[in-house]
Amino acid sequence: MNNMYNILIVEDDMNMANALRKMLNKWGFIVVLCENFDNILKTVIESNPHIILMDINIPSYDGFYWCKKIREITSIPVIFVSSRDSSMDIIMAVNNGGDDYIHKPFDSNVLVAKLQAIIRRTYEYNSVTSQIIECNNLMLNVGNLTVYYKEECVMLTKNEFKILRTLIENKGKVVSRGSLMKQLWNDDIYVNENTLTVNINRLRKKLEDIGIKDYINTKKGIGYIVI
Repeated sequence: MNNMYNILIVEDDMNMANALRKMLNKWGFIVVLCENFDNILKTVIESNPHIILMDINIPSYDGFYWCKKIREITSIPVIFVSSRDSSMDIIMAVNNGGDDYIHKPFDSNVLVAKLQAIIRRTYEYNSVTSQIIECNNLMLNVGNLTVYYKEECVMLTKNEFKILRTLIENKGKVVSRGSLMKQLWNDDIYVNENTLTVNINRLRKKLEDIGIKDYINTKKGIGYIVI
């Protein structure tokens, strides 16, 4: 297995975190340590890891809280690594979106085996993986067609997603109506100009509902732009 995968460690015990990093580096993993426990979502977005190792007892909010918030924007696997070993802790981990649970102290070989199993299941057996695109504080999850903005979340239709992704990927450039219609054409469904206008209006309404106003600007007679 190619082990060049990114692991984010969310652990406030720096001795433990550094020991984990050293061990995982030896196995070929690229490791990032979380340093900002007040905004773990920001670290997740910036480091874009393949797997997150999450302690439960961390500053500000516990690991259960942050796992739930992570699940609102991405399906990145989360493995809880904790000294807490009650059945309720394991249930809470699963209910808040955790993929596995390892008790401290643990055998490093067991941890690596679990990491490799999740990598095979999540990335190597599937050709499509989750991806987060960020633009002007808006986060677009490619995996589940979800937009996340300041604690708010909304699901897009496939066409709304294609429109928004195209505009974001061309940030600062005007995208013609013809180009957007071509994006929607990929599904072999004919899209006329009125249908495009309806999709744009619905997308704008959804963005406004979660607090994003004037995100998509109209260039009359030309197309649309995200600035």
